[in-house]
Parts: sequence; C-alpha cells; structure tokens
Amino acid sequence: MQRRYLLAQLAALSGASLLASPSAFAQGKYPQRPITLVVPTAPGGSTDFTARLVVEPLSRALGQPVVVENKPGASGNIGNAYVARAKPDGYTLLVSYSGYHVGNPHLFKQSGWDPVKDFAPVAMMTRAPQVIAVSPKLPVNNLRELIAYAKANPGKLNYASSGNGSIQHIAGELLKQLTGTFITHIPYRGSGPAVQDLMAGQVDIFITTPAGVVSQIQGGKLKGIAVTSAQRLASLPGVGTAAEQGLKGYELDSWFALFAPAGTPADVVQVLNTEINRILASSEIRRKAGESGTDVEQMTPQQLGDFTKKELVYWGKVIQGAKITLE
Repeated sequence: MQRRYLLAQLAALSGASLLASPSAFAQGKYPQRPITLVVPTAPGGSTDFTARLVVEPLSRALGQPVVVENKPGASGNIGNAYVARAKPDGYTLLVSYSGYHVGNPHLFKQSGWDPVKDFAPVAMMTRAPQVIAVSPKLPVNNLRELIAYAKANPGKLNYASSGNGSIQHIAGELLKQLTGTFITHIPYRGSGPAVQDLMAGQVDIFITTPAGVVSQIQGGKLKGIAVTSAQRLASLPGVGTAAEQGLKGYELDSWFALFAPAGTPADVVQVLNTEINRILASSEIRRKAGESGTDVEQMTPQQLGDFTKKELVYWGKVIQGAKITLE
C-alpha cells in the first residue's frame, strides 16, 4: 500500500511538472484560445494590411480565432508597449512596422519598450518601397513638377506621415534635404487617416508604402508621382522611380514583422514561425501582396533577430544624418 501511494504521488508530481513546462504547453496545448495580433497604427495602412493578409489563414492553420486589434497613438509606442508588457504566452503578438521598431529608439528617450530586450522575434512578413502620392488637387503630375512647385512656393506645401519618426517622416525630411525645398510635416496616428485627408486635399503629399495608396491611385483618387524602389512597381507601371526622374539615391523601404513578448517559449515561437512562413509561401498570399505593391519575405526567428539589430544601427545613422527631431 505504501509503495502504491508513493508511486501515485510521484505520478501526480510528474504530471504537475509536465503541465508547468512551457515546452509541453507549446507542443501539446498551444493554442487553446484566440490569438490577438496588435497593430500599432490605425486601420487602413500597410501595417494593418499585413496583419489582415495572414489573419484568416493563420486562424485556419492553428484552429483558433486570430483577431486584429488596432492600438494607434504616440508614433506606435502605445501598441508596442502594450505587447511588450503582455504575458509571454503566444496569445498577444505585435505586427511591427520598421519605422517604429527601429526608428523610435533613436527618437524617444522613453518610449516604454526596447526593440530587442522586450520582444522575441517570430517571423518577417512583408517588405515594400515607398510611393510618393499627392492630392488630386495639387497641380503636379510627376516628381520634377512637384520639386519645381515646392521651390516656387516655399512653405506652402505640407506632407503627412503616420507619426514622428516613421519611415514616412524620414522619407519626407530626406526629400526636403535632397531637393532643397521647405515642406511642413504633419504627423498622423497612422496611414489610414493620412490617406483620407490626402484624398480630401487637407494635406498635399504622403510618402508611404504602396498597400495604403495603390487602389486610390489606380482609381484616380490620388496621383502617384514616384516610387522609391530601383524598379517600377508592377501594380503602378505608369509611376516612374525617383532615380528615373533625376532624384538618385532616394531609395527607401519598410518592413513588417511579427514579434512576441520577450520570454515567449521557443516552441510557441517556432509554431508561429512555421505557420506564417507556410502562409507566405502560398501563391494566393503572394498574389495579394504583389497587387498592393508589397513583397512577402521569410526569415527564421534567429534571422529576424539579427536583421533587427542591423536595422537599428542603419536607421540610427539615417535619422542622425537627416537631422530628424521630434516636433
């Protein structure tokens, strides 16, 4: 009887230990409930597009609902800090935008989060150049005309961004420096609201990733006057590159990736990475991304971690060189 009792106790302890093990949790239990993809911008922009590109196939693959929650504000710091403080169990994830993830650390003394220490890299998702889009009310049709108009009307034009320190902000300041023009910066809480005001003529220029403006340009609601890639975009074949129009060296792109709170079990991260990469490899997802002027890109968690560190250094130099300061 005593032996049976001891064996029963050992079995109970072993079972409790197994349940407490993050590895066992990941392999045998994850996921058990809905997963939230936090987007640190308003709906309608490229970060939001990237999240919604994978949300349905990811839900099917994992057998649990996957939902998008937009938490815009403070140039992405609100959403990023929220995920950084979340429980590291794989149920609260961040769809991060490079402008915030590797730009904000060089612009905010206290952002409330650290891009390396507070996050576990999960998977790269998409990458895209920038499109210089202008209001249909602006009397310009290409980059040369925009530069000439800006020089003839110093201080009259303004440009939107999705927040201080965003790639749009950096792109706008670099454009001003390279062309010797004065254009006022107007930060928004995401690309969606900026595009709405651009179509309404409330702002003049918006330099952003294609996903947020391709359909509006194709529909004639906005004018696309240049792209910052080395080649023209298949989705906007009539829009010349900046280099083609005389502005050489003006090549910028953004990336969007999935991160989890630091401390998330490695096997949870691996499950997510495997499924995201499988989704990104599908022809349907690649087609949808391509139609928006976006390319999918796949990385392992380790590769994303190394890439993020390199990008932190690179964009720190760009921001410093452009003398970008918070307004």
